[in-house]
Amino acid sequence: MIKKLSIAMILFYTTNVLCQSDFAVKGLCIAAPSKAKVNEFVGFVEKDLAPGKINTLILRIDFNFEYQSRPELRSDNPLGREDVKKIVTACKKYNINLIPQVNLLGHQSWHSTLGKLLEVYPEFDETPTIDLPEKYEWPNKDGLYCKSYCPLHPKVHEVVFDLVDEIMEVFEAKAFHAGMDEVFYLAHPDCPRCYDQDPAKLFADEVNKINEHLVKNESVLWIWGDRLIDGVDSGIGMWEGSHNDTSAAIDMISKSVVICDWHYEKAIPTPAYFALKGFQVIACPWRKSKVAEEQVAMVHSFKQNSTAEMAEKYLGVMHTVWSSADSFLDSYYNPKPDESKDSEANCLRTMIASLKNIED
Repeated sequence: MIKKLSIAMILFYTTNVLCQSDFAVKGLCIAAPSKAKVNEFVGFVEKDLAPGKINTLILRIDFNFEYQSRPELRSDNPLGREDVKKIVTACKKYNINLIPQVNLLGHQSWHSTLGKLLEVYPEFDETPTIDLPEKYEWPNKDGLYCKSYCPLHPKVHEVVFDLVDEIMEVFEAKAFHAGMDEVFYLAHPDCPRCYDQDPAKLFADEVNKINEHLVKNESVLWIWGDRLIDGVDSGIGMWEGSHNDTSAAIDMISKSVVICDWHYEKAIPTPAYFALKGFQVIACPWRKSKVAEEQVAMVHSFKQNSTAEMAEKYLGVMHTVWSSADSFLDSYYNPKPDESKDSEANCLRTMIASLKNIED
C-alpha cells in the first residue's frame, strides 16, 4: 500500500511539474511586413519561427491593410487580403496562433505625424488644442508623447470596431491585441467629454468596452500592461508603469483580458502582480538578451513554485520588435560584424535558446 501510494504521489508530482513547466505562449510581436516583403516574412515564419517553436505571432497591422469597411483609413500601399492570407496559411501550417494588433486609445500619433484615425477623424482627438511640432523633442511643454482618441466620443467605436471586425475576419483570429500602452493623454483638460473624469475608470471602461465587443464573437482581448502598474510607488517609472493615475483600473477590468507585461531593462517580477490579481500574463523582452534570458527563467520559476491555480496564469514569454519588420528581417539575416549582443535579433535568438534549455 505504501509503495503504491508513493508511486501515485510521484506520478502526480511529475505530471504537475511538467504541466507547470510548459509555456503556453512562446511568442513574437512585430509590425506587419511591407507588401514587398510578405514572401520573405512567410519564409521567416517557416524557416525560423516554426523550428524555434514560436507558437504565437502578434502582427501589428494598424492601418497597413486594404480595409473595405473603412477605406479612408488605409495607409499608403497597404497589405491586401491575399498578402495577409499568405501569412495566415503559413501560421496555420505550423500551428502558430496569429493575432492582429490595432492600437486603440493611445498611439494615435508618432512624433510629428498624426496616425490615420485622427488624420481622417480629427473630432476624435482627446487633445485638439495641442499641435504636433515640426520638430519633435522629448520632454516638451505639452507632455506630448503620442495622441489618444477620446474614449467618450459617441462615434469613435463605430469606426474602430469596423476595423477590428474586419481584421479579425481576414486573420481568422480568435484573439485581438488592442495595444493601449503608454497612454499619457486621458481625462485631459482640453477634452470637453473627458475633463475631470477619473483616468482609471476611463481606461477600464475602454478596456471593458473593447473586451465586450470581442466576447460577442468568442474572441479574447490582449493588451500591454504598463497602464495597470503604479509607476510611482513601484519606482518603475512613467513608461513601464503609470504616472497618470490609471493603475487602479487593474481592479476594474475583466479578468478574461490577457496582459502582455513588457520590461526592457530588467526582468521586473510584475507577472506575479498580474497573476495575483487574477490575470493571465506574458513577460515581454525587447532588445537585451540578458533580460530575455532572465524573463524566461523568472516565468519558469513562478510556474514551478506556484499552486496549480496560479501556475496557469503564467502563460509564457513574447519577444517584441519595434523596428519595422523589413529592417528586422535584414538585420536578422545579415547581421553587421560589429553588431551588439543587445539587438532585437539576438534577443529573439536568446529567448528561443532559453526556452529550449528549459524544455530539454
